[in-house]
Amino acid sequence: MYTRCMVTRANQFWVVCLLLLTLVVGGWVGAQSNNSRPVVYVAAVEGTIDLGLAPYIERVLQEAQDNNAAAVVLQINTFGGRVDAAVQIRDALLKSPVKSIAFIDTRAISAGALISLATNAIVMAPGGTIGAATPVQSSGTETKPTSEKTVSYVRKEFSATAESRGRDTKVAEAMVDSDVSIPGVTARGKLLTLTTDEALELGIADFEASTLRAALDELGLKGVAIEDSSTNWAEEVVRFLTNPIVSSLLVSVAMIGIIVEVRTPGFGIPGALGLSSLGLFLWGHWLVNLAGWEELLLAGLGILLLLVEAFVIPGFGIAGVLGILALLAGLTMSTIGEGASIDGLIGAASRLGVSLVVAIVASLAILRYLPKTRAGRQLVLMTGLDAGSGYTSEPIAEHGLVGKTGVAASTLRPAGIADIDGKRVDVVSDGEFIEPGEPIRVDHVDGNRVVVRRIVNLDTNTSGEQG
Repeated sequence: MYTRCMVTRANQFWVVCLLLLTLVVGGWVGAQSNNSRPVVYVAAVEGTIDLGLAPYIERVLQEAQDNNAAAVVLQINTFGGRVDAAVQIRDALLKSPVKSIAFIDTRAISAGALISLATNAIVMAPGGTIGAATPVQSSGTETKPTSEKTVSYVRKEFSATAESRGRDTKVAEAMVDSDVSIPGVTARGKLLTLTTDEALELGIADFEASTLRAALDELGLKGVAIEDSSTNWAEEVVRFLTNPIVSSLLVSVAMIGIIVEVRTPGFGIPGALGLSSLGLFLWGHWLVNLAGWEELLLAGLGILLLLVEAFVIPGFGIAGVLGILALLAGLTMSTIGEGASIDGLIGAASRLGVSLVVAIVASLAILRYLPKTRAGRQLVLMTGLDAGSGYTSEPIAEHGLVGKTGVAASTLRPAGIADIDGKRVDVVSDGEFIEPGEPIRVDHVDGNRVVVRRIVNLDTNTSGEQG
């Protein structure tokens, strides 16, 4: 009896093991079956094409390659954007071993046309358009054609891209240059834009499809799994920071903060806000390969020179001028891509110039009206300079101030106010910061400049001459 019971329990054990093994093997086989299903990655190319879009497309292409995806679909609906951003995406598409498909469900205008031409297959929805890719220069609210040199460069980019994918190079060039004419297609002086039917007739588009799934079926990818690849938070932040409007705003805020900080004692909110805005601008453009070490060094040098001008050298001279020029040069170079034309450089400089003017006007207004507010009185030095407060503007050389001692009435950074012989005198330190209440001695008088030094060990009366 005992033996039979043991045999029964042994049989039960092996039955359980067999069942577990069946489940494990079945799950593995099922997983393998699911993994064997072809996957297509889909990336959206919508709105303005900017430099923040390029890292996103490059990431999707790399993920598709790493996971042996059947294809990558770019779902395109755009009026265009930056040429250098489109060129980056174009280069990534041409280098990627993964099959790429452009599904133009509405329009692929300007830079969007170049991206579409770089894919292996172009599928257009009914009523779609592609073309109108002549480069323009934007300056504020005005746009105007660029130089012939820029047009020639973009035309050849389109031609080379079409050639690499076996498409009509002449048609691609006509999208960029209105001087290119094609008998029966477009006349000289007319920029080429194709409808879906026209693109199919000329061999620019491969198929017509109303939906993405229909497009995939037409391309022999029926039943594939679709992986929607949206931008991650970092890519969204970069696209936001590199937006032309946001970039200009960051530059304006940075300059306002720096100007206000230089004109007020200590280091507070304006300086922190200005440096933070400048840091966000440079960081965003660094991530999209616009700002490199050269641009960062120029901007850093500009900030350093402005700080030296503000805290070390009295007045405003060559250090301040060089600081502004270096900062503007670094910021300008950070807004243009490699191979930028003279038109692009002028456009970037113009936008920065507008931001600088806005910053100067806003700074003057802040410095004028902020001290009159309760919050402003906490930030801005409010020392009275009237006769009732003891201030005198008489020629200082007549008073024999050299050698006399006193105390700083305000922060000397290096300029400020000092109490000397019972009078409030406009003075300049010899380069060091001197806090209010610290004892000082008049070192020398240079014209109307009274230069003072901090007294380390005061052994005389601060309101009289040195004994």
